Amino acid sequence: MNKAVYIAASEANSGKSMLSLGLMQLLLRKKPKVGYFRPIIDNPIAGKKDNHINTIVNYFNIKCAYDDCYAFTRSELINKLNDDKEDEVISTIIEKYKILEQENDFVIVEGTDFSDHGAVIEMDLNVLIAKNLGIPVIIVSGGLNKTLDDFIQGLRLTYDSFVNKEVKVISVVANKIEASNSKVIIKEVGKNLPKDIAINAIPINKKLNNPTVKELSKAINAKILFGEKFLNNTTGDIKVGAAQLANYLHHLTADCVVVTPADRADILLGTLQANISTNYPAISGIVLTGGIALNSSIIKLIKGLEKTVPILWVKEGTFAVTTKLGNVRAHIYAENIDKIKMSINIFETFVDVETLTEKLRTYKKTAILTPIMFQYNLLKRAKEVKKHIVLPEGNDDRILIAASQLQKIGVVKLTILGKKVLIKAAVKRLNISFDFDEIQIINPIESDYFADFSNTLYELRKHKGLSPAMAEDLMADVSYFGTMMVYKGLADGMVSGAAHTTQHTIKPALQFIKTKPGYSVVSSIFFMCLEDRVSIFGDCAINPNPTAEQLAEIAISSADSSIAFGIDPKIAMLSYSSGASGKGEDVDTVRKATEIIKQKRPDLKVEGPIQYDAAVDPSIGKKKMPNSKVAGQANVLIFPDLNTGNNTYKAVQRETGALAIGPMLQGLNKPVNDLSRGCTVDDIFNTIILTAIQAQDS
Repeated sequence: MNKAVYIAASEANSGKSMLSLGLMQLLLRKKPKVGYFRPIIDNPIAGKKDNHINTIVNYFNIKCAYDDCYAFTRSELINKLNDDKEDEVISTIIEKYKILEQENDFVIVEGTDFSDHGAVIEMDLNVLIAKNLGIPVIIVSGGLNKTLDDFIQGLRLTYDSFVNKEVKVISVVANKIEASNSKVIIKEVGKNLPKDIAINAIPINKKLNNPTVKELSKAINAKILFGEKFLNNTTGDIKVGAAQLANYLHHLTADCVVVTPADRADILLGTLQANISTNYPAISGIVLTGGIALNSSIIKLIKGLEKTVPILWVKEGTFAVTTKLGNVRAHIYAENIDKIKMSINIFETFVDVETLTEKLRTYKKTAILTPIMFQYNLLKRAKEVKKHIVLPEGNDDRILIAASQLQKIGVVKLTILGKKVLIKAAVKRLNISFDFDEIQIINPIESDYFADFSNTLYELRKHKGLSPAMAEDLMADVSYFGTMMVYKGLADGMVSGAAHTTQHTIKPALQFIKTKPGYSVVSSIFFMCLEDRVSIFGDCAINPNPTAEQLAEIAISSADSSIAFGIDPKIAMLSYSSGASGKGEDVDTVRKATEIIKQKRPDLKVEGPIQYDAAVDPSIGKKKMPNSKVAGQANVLIFPDLNTGNNTYKAVQRETGALAIGPMLQGLNKPVNDLSRGCTVDDIFNTIILTAIQAQDS
């Protein structure tokens, strides 16, 4: 069920704060707890809180700590991106969002403000965040000072930025437009977007769009002489008082701000008098420039007035101050209750809330799992039930570094096989943190378990001609010792292969851990974390030339593994031809395997034989196999043989920069996983996490 929405602006000053306020009010009428989250906030000024968060949290009395409502300040974000830590940024955003998602019935996520950053980069960042959170988007676009063509073109560009990355847009809001253009804009925008998009148009409201006297005061660093309780007055035009009073009064307009030198007592007093006169419009404030002190008699006179407006005093000259005032942007802040209520009223007046509510209610969460979300889910699941994993290769630096990283986050319990003195020396040389009280170090031949393990192996394998002496020789091998720890229940799983062959790693498991009931073959999969999705490749590590029956079992095992890890499987049985066009022994094997899958597991979506491009590319899939429910959408890719699978996964990994997590072995009674000898620390880290999750279901 959908629990969130992402409000994204197309540019600066689009008015998304008004949308957040209105949406919050709408949702709180239907759901008891609604959270608010801003992934990126502007840099705080003098230790003050972010205005958006402060306004929402205070007005709606949301029970949430301020620090939980955002992930990064703008400076923190830029530093991370400059250090090439984009994945860390997204991972942190996901983690903080997920906490709010768990604690609330719904979460409003408000995107960035488009300030002090490249617009294209900022748009891409919003798309990336929304995609990784897996939530629908409402786009708000401002129409101020734009032609209809420019507005529609910009809105379409923003829309395409999201949908091209498979992010669902449920609504667009044309904000700050001329009221007379509303129907035209809704009609023209509708022509350029799909019919299922809710389109709303909100006319510009000058009282909401213009800054308050308080905001002007902050912008020019003014001293407040009078009228402090009226600082929330909304302003209108800026009027410079330079002419004689009689001529100047004709220029006053409703809610205007009068800017005049402090020595122009005539303008000051005349304006104050006009403000209380029924024959002139009420103004919002007065700014006195030039740093000239007011005469005491003038001060006395103003103090005696029954009604006044905010009077500000600055040292700068009239021209400089007027220029600054003209550049001030309006904001909605917690103290200005009138503006908040006005925003909510405008939202409810001009937004079709029934249609929008229905869009939010019926939105189906995307089945696409991004790589970063996948890795986040892995860590989360592994932490739920802390498992014990044995690592036989304590003499490999990569193993020790990965163990150090895992220890820091406390996600698994670890045993490392090797000589403690050598491991301690390596830890010192590598300069990594390592708690030897937390990580168990065992030297197999010196272990108290050695005799028992050797005897157990003998009993298990004596029918194969194994002698007690041979059993002891084998048990001195770290792969046998580690596997026996898993067999005996002293560890929940094993990860090895960084310094050993695949055969060396899995042979002991095949000998005495053996396959699960109903399984005849042990196979492997890789979780291929591509740019914007996670696919499963199998079998790329174990079976050289599987039969049709074995190929079908590999596919079914891979589909079950995908389900276990939160991926809805769409299976492509790969071959050199698609559909019925190809002939030959190899393609016939794939065709037969596909039929076996359909018979054994009619619940699974499977297509085969099918070529790789038709399996993963929607346009090619539609062209080659137009009636297929899998073509162009496949996420479980089963290769016909080990040669094809192993080469393809490595080619995709190297050419695209994809992260290949695995291989993860399928079909064993207890999890034992094999690493490539060319593995990285990240590969080891991720494979240990996979193994821990497998152990939860063993």
